[in-house]
Amino acid sequence: MNINHNFQNVADSYLFSTIAKKVAEYQQENPKADIIRLGIGDVTMPLVPAVIEALHGAVDEMGKKETFHGYGPEQGYGFLKEALKGYYAQRGIELDGDEIFVSDGAKSDVGNILNLFSQDNTVLVPDPVYPVYVDTNIMDGRKILYMNANADNGFLPLPDPAVKADLIYLCSPNNPTGAVYSHAQLKQWVDYANENHAVILFDAAYEAFVGDKSLPRSIFEIDGARTCAIEFCSLSKTAGFTGTRCGYTVVPFDLESDGVKLNKMWLRRQTTKFNGVPYIVQKGAAAVFSDEGQKQIHQVIGYYKQNAKVIADALKELGVWFTGGEHSPYIWLQCPNGMASWDFFDLLLKEGNVVGTPGAGFGKNGEGFFRLTAFNDLENTRKAVERIKKVLSSL
Repeated sequence: MNINHNFQNVADSYLFSTIAKKVAEYQQENPKADIIRLGIGDVTMPLVPAVIEALHGAVDEMGKKETFHGYGPEQGYGFLKEALKGYYAQRGIELDGDEIFVSDGAKSDVGNILNLFSQDNTVLVPDPVYPVYVDTNIMDGRKILYMNANADNGFLPLPDPAVKADLIYLCSPNNPTGAVYSHAQLKQWVDYANENHAVILFDAAYEAFVGDKSLPRSIFEIDGARTCAIEFCSLSKTAGFTGTRCGYTVVPFDLESDGVKLNKMWLRRQTTKFNGVPYIVQKGAAAVFSDEGQKQIHQVIGYYKQNAKVIADALKELGVWFTGGEHSPYIWLQCPNGMASWDFFDLLLKEGNVVGTPGAGFGKNGEGFFRLTAFNDLENTRKAVERIKKVLSSL
């Protein structure tokens, strides 16, 4: 028997597993330490009432013979697809229901979409980068090229005509940096992809945090994107579904490669390898896009954005360079005094009992930077900020 030896090229431990282990070891040695976590991007606010009401209603339906649901369509129920079509239409994007595929989250689809592409494709990813983009391609043995995202370009790299790639990962608002592409910047990427017959894999998991109407929340707001892009989105950060699990992927009918429609390929893949998201969860997801659901989730997003502002204001006061925090739940800051990011992690943990994420875990260009999240509660965020200010002031 032969195994896939590409797995041996993947880091032994996922970034957040390493962080969890280090924090657990410190907590064991310091059981009285009051640790505040601003590291992993998990939400803390509960599901909104409109979603809870829909979930309860769906549970009741499953308990009656006349309303019970067994296997559903692998690509999602019509009622959720219609809700998603309406959501996109609000931004002038017209989608066909069969271009929308409901999933158990963006992370799954970002990895699974690679089933459609051969191993000999060259992949272009930003550095720093969400580790899943890299690890899933290493597992398949693809060649990976890195865009140079840095402070000079605001961590928003643009196409280099000299670099040729087949698959391009873009994330906006970005994880981990919180930076957001403009329409003009994304237009450059769409033009590059169409000219080079490449496919953009666009991660829009944080689109609901964009408050400026002049900034794009979907790649399909850009002319030409339907012939070169696939979009992944998640309800995890939009509506607190990290533990409920639901997302969606848009594969346009116009997108094809080697004369083959990728929409048809993805449908075939999903109907073979995926049994769909539970009916109960999809009913909850549909409630997110109701008028009341939208009102409620934007209150929650506003709460997280208030946390982000608390962090951002403190960093401005201290004169610390950062990006993100305005249209994103992430704040990407430069470590003080040229400190390495894992050293800064240890310093904050031991001297401030605050957990963040070392930038080095996101790639070479992440060294010297650090990510904080706004997903704790406001009281803890304020407390953490005071501790961070104390630590930084002592350097």
